[in-house]
Amino acid sequence: MTFSPITHLRHVDIAVPDFAKQVDFYGGRWGLTATETESGLTYFAAEGSPEQYIVRVRDDVDKRLDLIAFGVTDAKAVDALASSLIAGGVTLISEPGALNTPGGGYGFRFFDGDGRVVEASADVAVRKHRKIEVRESIPVRLSHVVLNSPQPEKTVAWYEKHLGFRLSDTLDHPHLGGLMYFLRCGPQHHSMAVSRCPHTSLNHISFEMRGLDEYMFATGRLMRAEIPKIWGPGRHAAGDNTFSYFRDPNGNIMEYTTELLQLDEDTWHPSIYDTADPETSDQWGTSNPMDEWVSSQMFNDADKGLYTAPPV
Repeated sequence: MTFSPITHLRHVDIAVPDFAKQVDFYGGRWGLTATETESGLTYFAAEGSPEQYIVRVRDDVDKRLDLIAFGVTDAKAVDALASSLIAGGVTLISEPGALNTPGGGYGFRFFDGDGRVVEASADVAVRKHRKIEVRESIPVRLSHVVLNSPQPEKTVAWYEKHLGFRLSDTLDHPHLGGLMYFLRCGPQHHSMAVSRCPHTSLNHISFEMRGLDEYMFATGRLMRAEIPKIWGPGRHAAGDNTFSYFRDPNGNIMEYTTELLQLDEDTWHPSIYDTADPETSDQWGTSNPMDEWVSSQMFNDADKGLYTAPPV
């Protein structure tokens, strides 16, 4: 696909076995706002984002990534994308139509090449939001999502072919080769990335903060609350963004970030970063090293929901 109708990442939906703790974590610790709650289902918004919600949590016996939702330019583009996917042999879970999630809109769901559920939508109502104030240590919006795949090159090729994502940069391991691939659907350096892993799973979800001060206040707030810190604080080379990774109550990894690179589509050329260089992981040199333990935390549990649509 030479042109991508995808505009941005809307929300990431997860299912967890310890629903109450996850809801308390997002609302009580992470800084999100619960907007709607049903039986075993809670939607969380970011105060600075026009999206109706950026994370949905569902109660289930199994932990899984329910779906990743992307915005599309308009309803016509939604229909065109559905037709393109069908022609490309992609399995649709639902036909384009009215959505019954908060904010409504028009969209459909389908399986990606690894069996994850993806939603594409347009015309979702804008949520009333506000400017995040100086030193307010809560997320402004959803930044990006990183996926684990045992065949990352194949996963990247699928998203390039069917959804029009473009490669921004690559992390290269001296022995493993391509370790992480950063993909964009607009000027933001990456809205999604794919990481090499023994199994298909969620690597992490990232949330954008107002600025460096707010990012550090949030990092310190969680550290003082003894939320398990996995990696950071530091600043990556690829994307030039800050990072602090924490483990949530169900073993998923969540990231605070800020200052993710905005690039010029006409002049940008992808780079390959060597992971043997410590500045690739952390330019500042302030974080704990990226080692086998950190990697194992990022691997997460193998996703049990592949090629299975969530009930809602």
